[in-house]
Amino acid sequence: MLKGIHFLLTYSCNYTCDHCFLYCSPESKGTFTLKQIKQVLDEAVKIGTVEWTYWEGGEPFLFYPIMLEGMKLAKERGFKNGIVTNSYWATNTENAELWLKPITELGIADFSVSDDTFHFEDETENLAKIARKAANNLNLPADSITIDEPTIKEGFDKDQEKGEPVIGGGAMFRGRAVETLIEGLPQRPWTEMVECTYEDLEGLGRIHIDPFGNAHICQGLSIGNFWETPLSELIKNYKPETHPICGPLLRGGPVELVREYNIEHENTYVDECHLCYMARLALLDKFPQYLGPKQVYGLEE
Repeated sequence: MLKGIHFLLTYSCNYTCDHCFLYCSPESKGTFTLKQIKQVLDEAVKIGTVEWTYWEGGEPFLFYPIMLEGMKLAKERGFKNGIVTNSYWATNTENAELWLKPITELGIADFSVSDDTFHFEDETENLAKIARKAANNLNLPADSITIDEPTIKEGFDKDQEKGEPVIGGGAMFRGRAVETLIEGLPQRPWTEMVECTYEDLEGLGRIHIDPFGNAHICQGLSIGNFWETPLSELIKNYKPETHPICGPLLRGGPVELVREYNIEHENTYVDECHLCYMARLALLDKFPQYLGPKQVYGLEE
């Protein structure tokens, strides 16, 4: 049951982070217009189960007036608002409070700030801490998103054999992370990767939507284009078992996706995300209506 719609308000970002699963950068294209936001919110009302709208990117504060108006429209329709930001704007506490004060009236139930070495290597210039302090001063519910450089440690998790390497840090090996972060990490046989370990491909508790009309259930994997088919209809008519990508993933994970489409592949991968991403990359031209935009895969349109 769909509870949350996450607006990828823009793919543009002032950072070019190694771990970014959307390949965002200052050169990335695509930003919602206010008219488009209204259309999506009206469709969200029709769906009937949506409770949340999140405002993400890229970096949503780069288009601050549009974000504010979008949150206002969401609140008017009865939705709670959440924000994910890298806090580039929090140069000092006083300035940060000026940025955040208008938001306090817009039903913000979650304010998440990226706080890790990908964004702030120097703790003395950590803008995330300033942003959280300003948010706390204004009684906004602030928390942190922390994703660090992948590290190798011995496995003691309940699902790991003793002594088996575990990759810590929290990075997902899709998007730019595949290009920049996998070197030197332990890899597993591809035949072990028989399930999707992150996303709910059946329940659709949330979707991420972008300005091009992609309704992502995982970054770069969509159920269709909501500029061509209204979002409420896409959600109503979604049948995961017949979806050309989700169907194989549900039947046997990335392994089944590779087998069903006879994709050329390596023998080992870091994890399920890594294999799934590489398989989808190979299928971009075969299923353009479900895989894209190409810039999420590091490719030119």
